[in-house]
Amino acid sequence: MHISIFELFSIGLGPSSSHLIGPMKAAKAFCKRLKRADQFYQTDALQVHLYGSLSLTGIGHGTDRAILAGLEGNEPDDFDPADMEMTIDRITQTGCIHLLGDRPIQFHHKESLIFEKEHLSFHSNGLWFKAFDREGKLVSEEIYYSIGGGFIVAEEEREQIARKKLEFPHPFFTFNQLKEECEQKQLTIAELMFLNERAYMSEKEIDMQIDRLWKVMQESVYKGCHTEGVLPGGLDLERRAPKMYRSLISSTDLHELDPAVTLDWINLFALAVNEENAAGGRVVTAPTNGSAGIIPALLHYYQKFVPTYTMKGVREFFLTAGAIGWLYKFNASISGAEAGCQGEVGVASSMGAAGLCAVMGGDVRQIEIAAEIAMEHHLGLPCDPIGGLVQVPCIERNAMGAIHALNAARLALRREDDGFVSLDEVIQTMNEVARDMHDKYKETSKGGLAKFVQLGNKRKIATPIC
Repeated sequence: MHISIFELFSIGLGPSSSHLIGPMKAAKAFCKRLKRADQFYQTDALQVHLYGSLSLTGIGHGTDRAILAGLEGNEPDDFDPADMEMTIDRITQTGCIHLLGDRPIQFHHKESLIFEKEHLSFHSNGLWFKAFDREGKLVSEEIYYSIGGGFIVAEEEREQIARKKLEFPHPFFTFNQLKEECEQKQLTIAELMFLNERAYMSEKEIDMQIDRLWKVMQESVYKGCHTEGVLPGGLDLERRAPKMYRSLISSTDLHELDPAVTLDWINLFALAVNEENAAGGRVVTAPTNGSAGIIPALLHYYQKFVPTYTMKGVREFFLTAGAIGWLYKFNASISGAEAGCQGEVGVASSMGAAGLCAVMGGDVRQIEIAAEIAMEHHLGLPCDPIGGLVQVPCIERNAMGAIHALNAARLALRREDDGFVSLDEVIQTMNEVARDMHDKYKETSKGGLAKFVQLGNKRKIATPIC
């Protein structure tokens, strides 16, 4: 099954696409399912069971809040982040959504291992929704999987998805197939991806959707640069982007003394977006929330430091990056719970390197090299958020991923050979590394920095809201 770039790049809320956006979508989908089956008005109470990293780091990621907002019918792409607290207060205080028992949203860690073994083979991040009538009889139930980037799959849809026919005019499953198709049709990667999108929408609609994504990315950078304060969650981290921004704009002559100050700007753009994400603000999954700062940082670099910047180039960037993101999603994973942070920051860096290489004049061969270099040096990167929050090391890791992508693109543009390692080989390697990686390094906060950094009194332990 192919996917649109507008599924890889989607507008939503921080701090996590798999822990907040996916669960919000799943909750709304379950309510719609009840209505379709004419079971909604029989339902008196709901219960939700969370598994995998949703249970281990779900509270710090706001999963319980997302579920309540989704049950009320909210969608992440148009839900105002400023309304979250008011929405949760209204639900919990008025009881407008009747939840069953003292623990209506249950975070399963080591319990129900039989359930995990039998039902979570598709993906570890499972949500099991149950609806009951007034007598406590089960009316309906459904299992959903939050598979990364805000994507969800219902248990009943698994087989249908596997059998779904390709409908894009230029399908591809490997970079080698993509390259051959581009060569045969004499198309760039962006042109081929554009033709695929045209199968579903008009040229004007494609341009408008990409332009909206770019606008939201610009807004998240601006807001991140102008919002002071401490990030929520208990680590008491002060936002760094505003001070960094003021320092950079007051040192305009620094460019002449130190050309590497450009890197400071890229760092700033990435930090600004990911601080917004950590604060629950509006960001674009690129391809996930945990890696949301990399592509905006590179696009801002392209806008402010590359003389050939155009909006046409921005669209070319998105389309090229989307092709690379699809290859990782189909052949490996973009989920931190499946692949560690190589599946989030690593993939975003690879996508960003490809997009930047394309708009700086790279051909198909050089785009492949850029994407390959960026991932090759992220292989094995764990997802180890301290305190279960998308803050440390996640925020700085986006800055590093953006710089990494810039360097990969520039290295590729200087290459005259075909490269020693293909992108398909590095994606295959990444997938095998993900399978071999211990679960404690996959968004569980049980390994890596999350294990060895002593929080002491730095963190106030988060508790479920219901």
